Amino acid sequence: MRPIAATRLIPLHINKGKTIAQTLNDRTDYAKNPEKTEKGDLVTAYECDPYTVDEEFMLSKRQYEHSTGRRQKHDVIAYQIRQSFKPGEVTAEEANQIGYELAMRFTKGKHAFIVATHTDRPHIHNHIIFNSTTLDGSRKFKNFFLSYLAIQKISDRLCVQHGLSIIEPKPYREREKRTDYPKNPSFREGICEAIDTILQQKPEDFEAFLRMLEEYGYEVKRGKNIALKGKGQQRFIRLRSLGEGYSEEEIRAVIAGAREHQPKRRKKEKQFSAAPPKLQLLIDIEAKRAQGKGGGYVRWAKSFNLQQMAEAVCFIKEHDIGTYDELVEKTDAATARFNELSDSIKSAEQRLAEIAALKKQIINYSRTKETYAAYKKSGYSKKFLEEHREEITLHKAAKAAFNQLDSVGGQGKGKSKIPTIRQLNQEYAQVLSGKKATYAEYRESRKQMQDYLIARKNVEAILGVDQEQEEQRKQKEQQHNTDR
Repeated sequence: MRPIAATRLIPLHINKGKTIAQTLNDRTDYAKNPEKTEKGDLVTAYECDPYTVDEEFMLSKRQYEHSTGRRQKHDVIAYQIRQSFKPGEVTAEEANQIGYELAMRFTKGKHAFIVATHTDRPHIHNHIIFNSTTLDGSRKFKNFFLSYLAIQKISDRLCVQHGLSIIEPKPYREREKRTDYPKNPSFREGICEAIDTILQQKPEDFEAFLRMLEEYGYEVKRGKNIALKGKGQQRFIRLRSLGEGYSEEEIRAVIAGAREHQPKRRKKEKQFSAAPPKLQLLIDIEAKRAQGKGGGYVRWAKSFNLQQMAEAVCFIKEHDIGTYDELVEKTDAATARFNELSDSIKSAEQRLAEIAALKKQIINYSRTKETYAAYKKSGYSKKFLEEHREEITLHKAAKAAFNQLDSVGGQGKGKSKIPTIRQLNQEYAQVLSGKKATYAEYRESRKQMQDYLIARKNVEAILGVDQEQEEQRKQKEQQHNTDR
């Protein structure tokens, strides 16, 4: 049985035409991309600063070359571990924590690394980059035989510890063979989709429209007939051959505001979708008639409403509800419980953000302490400040954060004891574990609240409960509770 988390170990070599420093900078910048890591909040590091990780990796490599005299022409400069999780099963913060623990156990704390969690795709995944050179600059990581299995084993154990789901692998003969392959979109469909997207952005004129197509990666052939060629295409495709709404004249008219663009309807493959929820709101047939719906729709709506009335009655019987007041009471209780769990999750998320920020400030303070002491000893020299501005700025920011922590604690400046990184990691794990446990109940509570609200709304429609009368009833009930 194996947890649902895929891992892969990738040796990183020097890119053609670039130096080691440039290659490290490119790889780490991609991993730390703010658009993929929630503006950098999902980037953690060990024995290095995420902002200067490439420079720190290079420093240890120079130390290794100086102490050993070894340098290979085609050397591995770093290693990357990719760890992917099942969509919807793990939070980004927990995935980052698992990735950090995986890197720490695999490298045994002897190599600096960063863990960047990407959330730009349906499946959350980690990019773990660790230095091929050890922290003391005396050795290099050796990619041993079947190292990927060792990573998978560590990842499996961590997933089990964090309570992620597991699957039981089937023997090869029992596995289902894939027979239905989705059809890849054609080049013409791809061009039409690009045109649809660009026209939504309302280009200034037709020339701006063509420039935007070039930005999308299409080669534009100007002339009597505008033609396009994208990646993988062997021949140019003329605009006029794309069908109605995509000729040069029609696109110019859309840009000028003389006509409205109607995107083509794409042919969709048949898919098995999840079953619709049993309880759904009744349809206001009279309102739909006023909107111009025909007799066929009205007949379907009546049948649909009858089905939903029956579902509401079944729901009430299943939950042992005897009166309308009891239904209202249970609906209010389900709503209150959902709001309570929602507030609890928001509070946990806020605390996780505070812990991460404080941890970052502690690390910055520790690394810049000596530099700031030297700056103070120099009599706050302007020259020294210019040479070490970044480190001094980080140190001041850390001190300001600590002072703010003191003021929040209410104990006065310098009175609060700053927690250690280990204590923060422990608290982070506890808060994250509690948040995950709450999430399961939160999802169930949300579904329960929605069912109660729909059932109540449908029952009110069936019984003809007036909204004004319901408000008066609530006010009387509140007054009664106050008097009691």
